[in-house]
Amino acid sequence: MSPFQPLRLPNGGEVPNRIAKAAMEENLADADQAPSAALLRLYQAWAEGGVGLILSGNVMIDGRAMTGPGGVVLENDRHLQRFREWARVGRSRGAQFWLQLNHPGRQVQTNLGQGAIAPSAVPLEMGRFSKLFAVAREMTEDDIAEVIERFVRAARLAEQAGFTGVQIHAAHGYLLSQFLSPLANKRQDRWGGSLENRARLLLDVVRAVRAEVSPEFCVGVKINSADFQRGGFDASDARQVIEWLNDEKVDLVELSGGSYEAPAMQGDARDGRTLAREAYFLEFAREMREAARMPLMVTGGIRRLPVAEQVLESGLAMVGIGTALALEPQLVLHWQRGSQTQPELPPIRWRSKPLAALAYMALVKLQLKRIGARRAPNPQASPLRTLVMEQWHTLRRARQYRRWAARQSASS
Repeated sequence: MSPFQPLRLPNGGEVPNRIAKAAMEENLADADQAPSAALLRLYQAWAEGGVGLILSGNVMIDGRAMTGPGGVVLENDRHLQRFREWARVGRSRGAQFWLQLNHPGRQVQTNLGQGAIAPSAVPLEMGRFSKLFAVAREMTEDDIAEVIERFVRAARLAEQAGFTGVQIHAAHGYLLSQFLSPLANKRQDRWGGSLENRARLLLDVVRAVRAEVSPEFCVGVKINSADFQRGGFDASDARQVIEWLNDEKVDLVELSGGSYEAPAMQGDARDGRTLAREAYFLEFAREMREAARMPLMVTGGIRRLPVAEQVLESGLAMVGIGTALALEPQLVLHWQRGSQTQPELPPIRWRSKPLAALAYMALVKLQLKRIGARRAPNPQASPLRTLVMEQWHTLRRARQYRRWAARQSASS
């Protein structure tokens, strides 16, 4: 199947082609935690690059719970006009544009000055890097109800702003993924224990969002194909969750994987299993395809057109591309014109895998910042220098975020 064929979604909508710009964490919000001019320029580049579906980076449903200090927050209509401009830019060349809605749960950095909540008070296990993250408290029933309402409110606002859909983020070790994982969820009530209980929050969020938005508005879900940690959420769990999602009017499920503890997003499995350099979730996705009645998308390490074609030939509906589009925003246009462009970052072979993962993410963010500043990407940048500069920028941005959070608290 050609990657350039359109895809008809379950709700009747159409994606112009089978290639999606996968979500990446840009951390390019303005001082109000709203979409900045740089963020709009970045998405203009992707819109002009020919992808069929644009998935935003993390859009936080709660300004007190951030994956990073420069994240975009959508919890009220205060800056809705900026979101309207963002939607207009992303859709300017005909692509679908979905906001990825997220709550980090326990994956909140301590330098943000906020507490963290999680299904259980289980700290992150990252060795000496664990201290970089806040110690989470176990969520109450009221906390859970508020999270559901915040997902619903953000989805409603996204539709009002002109986006064509939302993606509920239940992967990468964030809150909904934490509920799914038996390693992070030790609850003994209706939200923990069996997989049915651990999946309850995700399913409740999806149902509530679907009931709030119009039928034409797309609702997608992103889940881990596995935790890539022994004893964690695995492929059989993912298959069962997909079977439950079959009944929830979901338009697309993206299969991804890993978390801060096990950064499989960068091709590293914590339990030592060897992952293929490209499309490392393809084997899992083929199994999931048998269970899914909605279209499936696979994301992870894809940078070459033959691999994208292989994914689609296996029966999957869409291919998600992240890092390669940070290095070459017009990658899809190049492929359509017959070029075999395959952009990639040089591997980082440091002894500390968590540090290498942070450096990799810093290099990706550098490319996004350069594009947002109308500069060419630089894949040959020094990982060490980039990581140091990113840490300095994060500290500076964290101070700005804490001032913003204090103003929000004072005005509430």
